[in-house]
Amino acid sequence: MASSNWGYDDKNGPEQWGKLYPIANGNKQSPIDIKTSETKHDSSLKPISVSYDPATAKEIINVGHSFHVNYEDNDNRSVLKGGPLSESYRLSQFHFHWGSTNDYGSEHTVDGVKYSAELHLVHWNSAKYSSFAEAVPQADGLAIIGVLMKIDQANPRLQKVLDALKAVKTKNKRAPFTNFDPSTLLPSSLDYWTYSGSLTHPPLYESVTWIICKDPISISPEQLAQFRSLLSTVEGDKAVPIQHNNRPPQPLNGRIVRASF
Repeated sequence: MASSNWGYDDKNGPEQWGKLYPIANGNKQSPIDIKTSETKHDSSLKPISVSYDPATAKEIINVGHSFHVNYEDNDNRSVLKGGPLSESYRLSQFHFHWGSTNDYGSEHTVDGVKYSAELHLVHWNSAKYSSFAEAVPQADGLAIIGVLMKIDQANPRLQKVLDALKAVKTKNKRAPFTNFDPSTLLPSSLDYWTYSGSLTHPPLYESVTWIICKDPISISPEQLAQFRSLLSTVEGDKAVPIQHNNRPPQPLNGRIVRASF
């Protein structure tokens, strides 16, 4: 999928995605605003269990609208289980979404409140499918943990990721990124909301079981600014920083958001 045909600006941003990807107007799109008074506590929801092998961390890459930290996913060394899931899901990558200013940037909101950024840990159903690519379009193909990020003190656990950004300043740049356990980025409480939704950028497949942590993690203004220093342009082109890359909340369309707490 050529990322040149979509982005986050007026001409190619979320309002326009439906022209190229009709599913953008589907009934199970993400993100959403989580209205806490309308969530349903579900006592059958299990705790989520993450077991990540730091040795599976592979590389960091600037994809032009964000950066991804990619993991080896040819075996079950880094997996997510439990919670609303009946199968084991393998970690593929994590990435972040942010805004051009500190007062917005998260994709999910809670009772209308916008957070400054959001971390997504992307997993695929390795019990049923043989690869990420095969799992992506399937209704039970993906599970993503979302972690809201609020402006506060610097988060030392983010430092290794931030230090690596210098090596991938421009689009398509990649660099080795090894020995990192992303569970260190999760909040101490793993209480969560869960609902059935979609990828938040094209191809927008409605194949995601979302697990949104109730508690946010911290990020400092200086750390957040480092995300915005990444460029959406290739080396040698006029520098265009990735100022923002968040899709606004989509209609719930009658979906139920369940709470583990």
